[in-house]
This record gives sequence, C-alpha cells and structure tokens, in this order.
Amino acid sequence: MSKTMAREELFQLVGEELGTSDWFKIDQSRINKFADVTEDHQFIHVDPVRAADSPFGTTIAHGMLTLSLVVHLCENFVPSIDGVHMVVNYGFDRVRFANPVKVDGRVRAVVILKDAKERSGQILVKAKITIEIENESKPALVAEWLTMHFS
Repeated sequence: MSKTMAREELFQLVGEELGTSDWFKIDQSRINKFADVTEDHQFIHVDPVRAADSPFGTTIAHGMLTLSLVVHLCENFVPSIDGVHMVVNYGFDRVRFANPVKVDGRVRAVVILKDAKERSGQILVKAKITIEIENESKPALVAEWLTMHFS
C-alpha cells in the first residue's frame, strides 16, 4: 500500500526515486485481450507463427499495452497526498518505446519524481517512468507522466 504524506513532504521529494514495482508478466492472453479492445491485431502481437519469422522471433506486447500498465505498476509505492480526494491522468510527455516486450516478458516500473507544482488547490505532478524488462539492458519505455491531484 502506498504511503500518505503531507504536501510539503511531496515537494521535498522532487528529484528522488519514489520506488520500483514488482515484476509483472505480460503473457499472450493479455496481449490478445489488448488487441481485441484496441482493434490492433497486427501479426507481431497476435500470430505466434508469423511473428516467429519477424525480427523479434516471437510475438511482442503492444507499446501502448506496456504504457497502459503504468497505473497498475505504480499503485503500491507512489505516495498519496493528504487532503487529495481524486487523481486523474493529465497526460504524458516524451514517451519513447525503446525496446519491445516479448511475450511472457516481465516488466517493472522505476519512478522518479521530476516536479510538483501547486495551482489553485490542485497539484500537478510530473514523474519520470522507466519500464524495465527483466534481463534486458534497454528499457521497454521511458516517459514523463503527468497527474493532477485534486483537493
């Protein structure tokens, strides 16, 4: 469960690593379900036979699937802020898909607090998210995640 902290504590954490998630496996069933929801059935995601002949050698997760897991991966260690009753996604900056996640690959999130600004009782938080792939030196993705925290 994530820690609850005062606003002032959050502002003092700018530049600090907030945490690293547990490893999370992305299996073919999850990839297929994501393909169905998004209507993205490109063979590199859903056809193991054809994907075996691709440069990846197997099926890979959609980059957007990996990005969409950020909320889940971060939920247990990104702190809650006293007095905040709602948090919404505000957007992403500088999203880069650096390395594909192969089927049955395991990923985890590393989060660094880049900025936190108070505006009219709201707090805009910018966090650098790196999604690492187990046993790979290059991450799956790097992004700046913006969330708005409402009092």
